[in-house]
Amino acid sequence: MRDRVEVITGSHGDADTVDRAFAGADAVFWLVPPDGSRTPEQAWSGFTRPAAHAFAAHGVGHVVGVSALGRGTPQAAHAGLVTASLAMDDLIAGSGVAYRALANPSFFENLLEEADSIREHGVFTDAAAPDRRAPMVAAADIAATAAGLLLDRSWTGVDSVPVLGPQDLSPDDLARVMTEQLGRPVRYHRETLDEMRATMLGYGLDARFVQAVVDMKRAKDEGLDAGAEHSPRTGTTFAQWCARILTPAVLGTADAR
Repeated sequence: MRDRVEVITGSHGDADTVDRAFAGADAVFWLVPPDGSRTPEQAWSGFTRPAAHAFAAHGVGHVVGVSALGRGTPQAAHAGLVTASLAMDDLIAGSGVAYRALANPSFFENLLEEADSIREHGVFTDAAAPDRRAPMVAAADIAATAAGLLLDRSWTGVDSVPVLGPQDLSPDDLARVMTEQLGRPVRYHRETLDEMRATMLGYGLDARFVQAVVDMKRAKDEGLDAGAEHSPRTGTTFAQWCARILTPAVLGTADAR
């Protein structure tokens, strides 16, 4: 497969790079890497603006982008990183391409940041209410949805495609499933938004970016992700993801139990 791939070296936030990369392209998968050293507007719309110009200049027909749930909800205007992501969608849509925004909730993979704490202390931490249920999704299911859209480009216009995972889950639900899958007790610790802010600032991240993360967490806890259409619900269950991904990360092998 590698001999069928042409690599364009450079940042896809750079105008010259995307101009070279998108020449002759009829479809693009667009993913903005998170950048905690920049403001949310710079990190999403600023980074995407050169690409949007290149889409129009080269007549790119279809774009699939990784975005977020929340459009049309009361929380969306003050949801930090999600608000920035939705603004990015509007920027791409304004370029004239047919666009599908993959509207994603929180990823299962976020829990990999907690693997050491789960291994050493049996604890994972977040800011959501313990019983707040919300959709969650595996990155592999997002990838599969994107691939399907890129392979079958019969769609036109601009729309969002929610990728929700099979079921809504609360932090307490996650703890229960992890306990079952890992064969050891796992509990949830809820930290305050102020504690989260202080921890992230301690890592040297841009203060405006940190505030955007805090605003996103607050909006999610207030129901940002609850407005999505909840049928059909397919894809990887949390138990399946734990068996394939989390258990090896925490215990060192899928058969560690």
